[in-house]
Amino acid sequence: MSPVRIIDASYVGVPETAATPRGPIRFTAMEALWVVFPVLQHVLLYEADHDMPPFDAILESLRSSLAATLGSFAPLAGKLVHLEETGDVGVSCSASDGVRFVVAECDADIGRLAGDEEHDLRVLEGLVPEVDMSQLPAPVLAVQATRFQGGVAVGVTVHHGVADGRALWTFVEAWAAVCRGETPATTPCFDRSLVKLPGGEELARSVLRKVAPNLPSVAPASSLVEERKRFTRRTFTLDAGGIQRLKQRIVHLAESHGAPLPRPPSTFTAVVALAWTCFARCKPFYPEDDAQLFFFADTRDRLDPPVDAGYIGACLTGSLSKLPVPELRGDHALAAAASEVQDKINKVKEAPVAGWNFFTLIADACLDRIMNISGSSGFRAYEVADFGWGKPRRTEPITMNHDGQVALMRSRDGQGVQVSVSLLQPAHMDAFKSSFLELLK
Repeated sequence: MSPVRIIDASYVGVPETAATPRGPIRFTAMEALWVVFPVLQHVLLYEADHDMPPFDAILESLRSSLAATLGSFAPLAGKLVHLEETGDVGVSCSASDGVRFVVAECDADIGRLAGDEEHDLRVLEGLVPEVDMSQLPAPVLAVQATRFQGGVAVGVTVHHGVADGRALWTFVEAWAAVCRGETPATTPCFDRSLVKLPGGEELARSVLRKVAPNLPSVAPASSLVEERKRFTRRTFTLDAGGIQRLKQRIVHLAESHGAPLPRPPSTFTAVVALAWTCFARCKPFYPEDDAQLFFFADTRDRLDPPVDAGYIGACLTGSLSKLPVPELRGDHALAAAASEVQDKINKVKEAPVAGWNFFTLIADACLDRIMNISGSSGFRAYEVADFGWGKPRRTEPITMNHDGQVALMRSRDGQGVQVSVSLLQPAHMDAFKSSFLELLK
């Protein structure tokens, strides 16, 4: 028997008073790239305490607040569609649309599930709503509430082309604020005309012709889906003290190596340098190999003109780095990695859309030797996801697509960083953990 059982499914509609777009919201070229990697999923785990209402009351609060939130986030209740006459893909939204709201129950121990370093993926995957996004039209968003004996889980599945990580947490923050009876802090914006890319809509169509030639079918490669089921997952948390020591160690190593950094490393730089070093040491690479690093950067604030902070979409640019494996296994590895990450961040600032087409960036990369960073050390997932019964005990990304993917978010205490790691081989994960702990001493 499955540890998670679906007991109900319904739809939460858009309020009649909501303003819906007059026509489909066409994808930008940045968003078109995500048509074949559509699923972005997170689960929020809440352990019961004296302040947590009964499950039926939680369901009512979640449903009513979701309906109210859709008043300003109406396109998330729409469908992703193929516009045959132009070749575009976009979001079609009307007053009759709704978000699928799944209710489930689970017999697993939520305390163990929320606290274990090594996660029970079979259970976690059942806590987010399953959505078929392989054929258009496809839903944009679905949510799930799951009852445990000792708490509740809230799962969210959204199409990555419609919302990147920042957009997802903007939505969750607004939904949670409404559930608490407060006014959301950010006004969402769905205006794609604000994202200026050379080539405009025709560029987006050319991307679609390359990455999804069989529209309206957008099914990912079956090998990708099957491999994902075999991943080993662990989560590590760096507290504020550990991050500070890591930064100091990087500065010291750089100076002792005669190559001081131009400025102290940011939290993102330090954590990514640590993860990249561990990745290079956990796999049986050859000495002549290079270890590669790919990360996304949010470009909202760097576009000309900048895009509003409340922009709900995918607004990302990519960056690819390579360093020789011996350099990442040497005594000064952390400093070398941090210097390379700093350099790539500077290049993103100088040319914020240069890496928007991440498919071309990774075309010459070796997927067996690349570590992929998703999320951000600045994402305040725990802070924004208080629906009125406290912060989540744990929040985790569910869909991780790569052997060597690392997902970042700010930790529960608001000071540290949570690092979720996905690797195919358990032995590689053990080696990653060993290096991670050793380098933090």
